[in-house]
Amino acid sequence: MSKGTNPLLCDIETGTCETADEGLDTVRQSKMNAADKTIKVVYYTDPICSSCWGIEPQLRKLKLEYGSQIDIDYRMGGLLPNWSYNSGGISKPADVAHHWDEVSIHYDMPIDGDVWLEDHLESSYPPSIAFKAAQIQDREKAILFLREIREMVFLQKKNITKWEYLELAAKKVGLNVTQLKTDFEGRAKTLFEEDLKLGKDLGVRGFPSIFFIDTAGNRDLVYGTKPYVLYEAAILKINDTITKTEYRKDSETLFSKYSSLTAKEFSELSGTPRADSETQLNELAAKGALDKLTTKNGSIWTIKSI
Repeated sequence: MSKGTNPLLCDIETGTCETADEGLDTVRQSKMNAADKTIKVVYYTDPICSSCWGIEPQLRKLKLEYGSQIDIDYRMGGLLPNWSYNSGGISKPADVAHHWDEVSIHYDMPIDGDVWLEDHLESSYPPSIAFKAAQIQDREKAILFLREIREMVFLQKKNITKWEYLELAAKKVGLNVTQLKTDFEGRAKTLFEEDLKLGKDLGVRGFPSIFFIDTAGNRDLVYGTKPYVLYEAAILKINDTITKTEYRKDSETLFSKYSSLTAKEFSELSGTPRADSETQLNELAAKGALDKLTTKNGSIWTIKSI
């Protein structure tokens, strides 16, 4: 890690959580071919990357509008190896708490930084390896698993390096916990190391880093948390013949696609003004259609289990 750079001190201006000071290298052609999709999307992230939590609204909309034509390959970048450094104004876990509260306000996504005061994480590697273990079983369930552990750490103040929480998330999304544990202790570590190596080869220095690559090898990079139009523009830059898919924007349809939504996410996906989106979600919760979890920096609404 370069001196003066702290991975947990995310830059609000660029919308990134960086791991090094060097600039991005030219993206190298990889062997990652999207089977039946027009564009391969290589998404470098980390379970505790607050800027990555900030692009959940944009990423979810991208999947709804272009999911039939893009294949998103989730890669883990290793944001926090350990605490053996002192840089960037953050030298201990408690220093992250206030920063996360600030990031939450900036991205309008609920984050409670008090996890760093109450039960801090020593590293982001365990949840990253757990995600790779989930991918071995099922790619789609792995994405659900990643969302679950992110909600745990950002909203519920859970230390997701602990197996008890990883197991709970795995059960909730329907993963085989026994197999997950076996892979977590074995194959997944190798896959995580491969992600780190590929990230180094690609010149990834921070998260989110999203590479858009077509079948001919043409590519574009969107670095950091950016407005939705820039992610859409990257797709169209690679292939201007792609057309978006129209989708229903009512609350029932959106919650059938995504079981939990923040007010910012609901606003982005439904096209509802931000203030009105929160009002609608609160009304649905009052009627008993949704559960609401409130943190000191915002809320999240979840469809009730039948």
